[in-house]
Amino acid sequence: MIKTWITTAALALSALSALADEHGSRTPPLPAYQSECGSCHVAFPARGLPASSWQHLMGGLGKHYGTDASLDAPTAKAIGDWLQANAGRGEAPTEDRMTRSRWFVREHDEAGPGVFQRASIKSASNCAACHTRAAEGSFREREIRIPK
Repeated sequence: MIKTWITTAALALSALSALADEHGSRTPPLPAYQSECGSCHVAFPARGLPASSWQHLMGGLGKHYGTDASLDAPTAKAIGDWLQANAGRGEAPTEDRMTRSRWFVREHDEAGPGVFQRASIKSASNCAACHTRAAEGSFREREIRIPK
């Protein structure tokens, strides 16, 4: 009985610490989302866009920012459902671009406009340039390294 309780408690604590983030809890990326979307760019956190933006993006994968990112129906449904369930709140940003959302602009206001133009970063959507664990879905402030 005690062994079962200790094991259960250890698993729960492990799961909570894995989800903990300075900005509250975060949802681990869905493996299909990580592999499909992360094959071309960082698999952005689902909470970065509202459900309406994710719905629009998933509905237009044939012309995803100039690229055909079409998926088979079951994969698209699984990813779309996960994005809807874990979407952020607020209004949809211009062109459903996370980098144009209010929270993104607020979170990155310290960087200054010239930082995203650096050759080592190239654009605000290149999360992995500064967020060292972005590919794993972690965007903790203590893991940020802004390249020169």
